[in-house]
Amino acid sequence: MDLKSNEPFWLLKNGLIASYPSLKSDEDCEVLIVGGGITGSLIAHQMIEDGYRTILIDKREICNGSTSATTSMLQYEIDVPLSELIEKVGKNGAVKSYQACSDAIDKIEKLSEEIRSDAGFKRKKSLYFASNKSDILWLKNEFETRKKAGFKVKWLEPEEIIEKFGFKNTYGGIISAQGASIDAFKLAHELYKLNIKKGLKIFDKTEMKSVQYHKGYNLVSTVNGPTIRAKKIIYCIGYESKNLIKENFVDLKSTYAIVSEIDKIKFRNITDILVWNTDKPYLYLRTTDDGRMLIGGGDEDFYDAGKRDALLDKKEKEILKALKKIKPDYHFYTDFVWAGTFGETKDGLPYIGTHEKFKNSFFVLGFGGNGITFSVAGMEMASLFMKNKKHPLSKYFKFGR
Repeated sequence: MDLKSNEPFWLLKNGLIASYPSLKSDEDCEVLIVGGGITGSLIAHQMIEDGYRTILIDKREICNGSTSATTSMLQYEIDVPLSELIEKVGKNGAVKSYQACSDAIDKIEKLSEEIRSDAGFKRKKSLYFASNKSDILWLKNEFETRKKAGFKVKWLEPEEIIEKFGFKNTYGGIISAQGASIDAFKLAHELYKLNIKKGLKIFDKTEMKSVQYHKGYNLVSTVNGPTIRAKKIIYCIGYESKNLIKENFVDLKSTYAIVSEIDKIKFRNITDILVWNTDKPYLYLRTTDDGRMLIGGGDEDFYDAGKRDALLDKKEKEILKALKKIKPDYHFYTDFVWAGTFGETKDGLPYIGTHEKFKNSFFVLGFGGNGITFSVAGMEMASLFMKNKKHPLSKYFKFGR
């Protein structure tokens, strides 16, 4: 599956950071991680920290899947509003899921500091505004729900949004203290570089062909021939899990993003916020560390990469039209346009846990707009899995829920 179009901003911005060999001989390990994106890098970091002999494989170049196309907005807010999530999974599970994403932002900041990351972690507030009058009532209810749950939020009236950020034609919104952004592509490569020094083995252009399940270990055959014997497999394959797991547990969507030319002066009042609205699909935007505006939306059902990419011109126009509504005096000069594929679950939550049809295996599948923060939660959950222990969120993130 092609997870992105030809011009993802992060890949062009960063270039080929590192190159890894393909698998050429049989290997043996305690943990095999399948998937070399940001999720795989976080899980590999955890496994190495826990002391396991770890191998990671990816059928592409490392980080050249959806990680190169991510918007890298780090939000505690899940695509399903907290008030709706409470109705779906109960108050305890909903609040804990939101809190896990909030905690994940703090953990990414700490991790960035520990490894002296150059991936540009930046604290930002998050603005979630009503784009229609009909959204005011439920958005105010969402505000009250978050406030009662202990999240640091404030309600902004339309005139306050204009004054602070220059966005017009809004109907009020929630400003949250917790949020951040980072170059996930660069962070992933930094984690790989660090952990290779500690014993991690990485093989790209190495595709898993089949798995034979044995008592106490799995034997993985690759397309090129060599095998890997692993006590445990951790799948960090994101949306491509749809090809591996047969039941219908996630709907694939295409999303579109554009990045402007550099203009630090015009963007100076929105450099410290993440922005999204109540449209369905929602519009989202943020600035990058080099002074560009990144804006996206226009989500569609995913059918194939060709149909997705054929809509690039149309979707660029749609996104810019939506931007014009809130920034009528601003002319957006496009530098990059791309599309990516993401997954939408019935409750906005990830699938992190075991699956009855995959022995000695664990899945870390972060979906929606919170793939990175969910993956951070997956670090602790995967660590507990290796110790045959359960995590409090396991029942909310499990398959078959």
